[in-house]
Amino acid sequence: MFAPKPERSVVAVPPPGDGPGFWAGAPSAVSRDGWIYLAYRLRRPLGDGRGYAVEIARSADGERFEKILTITKEEMKTESLERPTLVVTPEGRWRLYLSCATYGTKHWRVEMIEAAGPAEFDPADARVVLPGDLKTGVKDPVILHHGGVWHLWASCHPLEDPDEADQMVTDYATSADGVEWTWQGTALDRRPGEWDSRGVRVSAVTFSGGTVIAYYDGRASAEENYEERTGVAIGPDPSTLTATGTAPVAQSEHGGGGLRYLSIVPVAGGHRLYYELTRADGGHELRTELR
Repeated sequence: MFAPKPERSVVAVPPPGDGPGFWAGAPSAVSRDGWIYLAYRLRRPLGDGRGYAVEIARSADGERFEKILTITKEEMKTESLERPTLVVTPEGRWRLYLSCATYGTKHWRVEMIEAAGPAEFDPADARVVLPGDLKTGVKDPVILHHGGVWHLWASCHPLEDPDEADQMVTDYATSADGVEWTWQGTALDRRPGEWDSRGVRVSAVTFSGGTVIAYYDGRASAEENYEERTGVAIGPDPSTLTATGTAPVAQSEHGGGGLRYLSIVPVAGGHRLYYELTRADGGHELRTELR
């Protein structure tokens, strides 16, 4: 199990400012041709831009990154950007899935851009692949190609009552091409009375024989929004995940304990973990550790 250990981590990307509301994080990592490519979101406080950009960077050692592309919220015609998802198709094409907030609402959608390489994504080529609907916002997908099938787990939010829109469950979908998706129901739900009773968002998934291991962000209240901690869920297949334990497996020692958006990528000699961590001043930084 790859439970994060912040004391073993280093900063990969610092936040764009100091203090609460300045975040670097929501990472998605891919290992390819001797490089680690990392897509992540940059955010300013509410009223000062929110999620204003997604950057893609690359690193030879997994710790020191050089930026190769920036996509702004203006280019995506969105009020805010959240977690991106970076994947490579079996044919070697690159895809970037972007979580986009619809202006003036609590609705979210996911758009996709495809390109020959990770520095060539053009926002003008984006198309909506997970539109959500009037009752549901969809964001922060985890996407894997496994066993000849595309698998997706996405955070889904109810929109009928604006005061309840922070709640979230994780729904599961499949696809033959990674573009047209068929929803298969809720894979991971909240647990009443537990630390994850308000929301659960799958952040990383690994297949281990006949078992699926998922890492997820959870919280017990609306006040804990933005400060989710990491838990583990296990299931016999991708559509059926059950949370384990009665407490998070990883959290920050600062603020609300936020440790979220775990991404795991295999590298020579082990695995590298990336995640968003709350620091002492209330900002969030993107950290990494080698396991």
